[in-house]
Amino acid sequence: MVAQVRRHPLAAQAAELLLARVRAGEWPLGHRLPGETTLAAQLGVGRSTLREAIRELAGKGVLSSRQGAGVFVTALDVTEDWDVVLRRATIASVIEARIAIEAEAAALAAQRRTPADLRAIRRALAAREARGESVAEHVDADMAFHRAIIVAAHNDVLTQLFDAFLPRLRTAMIDMLKIRPVQSESADHDAHIHLTDAIAHRNPTAAAEFSRSHLTALKGAFE
Repeated sequence: MVAQVRRHPLAAQAAELLLARVRAGEWPLGHRLPGETTLAAQLGVGRSTLREAIRELAGKGVLSSRQGAGVFVTALDVTEDWDVVLRRATIASVIEARIAIEAEAAALAAQRRTPADLRAIRRALAAREARGESVAEHVDADMAFHRAIIVAAHNDVLTQLFDAFLPRLRTAMIDMLKIRPVQSESADHDAHIHLTDAIAHRNPTAAAEFSRSHLTALKGAFE
C-alpha cells in the first residue's frame, strides 16, 4: 500500500514522500510522474497541495514541470550544500578531487594558454619562490600558482570548482605544514617549474602528468 500523509504541513510531507519514491527508484531519471489526480490520490492530499510539493522538489532540482508534458525526474536526490560537503570531506578526498580537476586543467592550459596566461603563471611561480617565511604565505602563494594554471584552461566550471575547494584546502594545508614542513623545498619548486615548462611548450600530456604526480605526492603526505 502506498504511504499517505498524516501530519501537517501537508505539502512538505508530500514532498518528502515523493522524494522517498524517487530515491527508491520507483521513477528513474528522466521518467514522467503519474498525473496530478493519480498522485494526489496516492498521497492523500489535494491537487493544490501536490502542486506545492512538486514546486518544492523542483526548487531543489529533483523534479521539473514541463507545460503540456507533465512532471519529470531530473535528479535522483537533493544535492547537499557544497560548503557542507567540503567541510565534512577528508583532505585526502579533496586532493583526489583536485587531481581530477587540475590534471585536466593543466592539459587544457597547455593547449589553450595565451601569452598573457603564461606570463601570469610565471609571475605566480616567481611569487611562490619569493614568498614570505610564514606557512600561510607559502600556502597562499602555492594556491595562486595553481589557480593561474586553471584560469589558463579557459573553463569557467573548472575555475569555480577550484575556488570552492580553496577555503577547505587552505586551512588543511596550513595545519599540515605547521606539523610536517615540506622535506625538500627545492624538489617541490622544481616540480612546479616542470609543470610551467610543459604548459609553455604546449605539451598537454606532460602537463597533466606533472600535475597529477605532484598532487599525488601531496595526498600521500596526508595519509
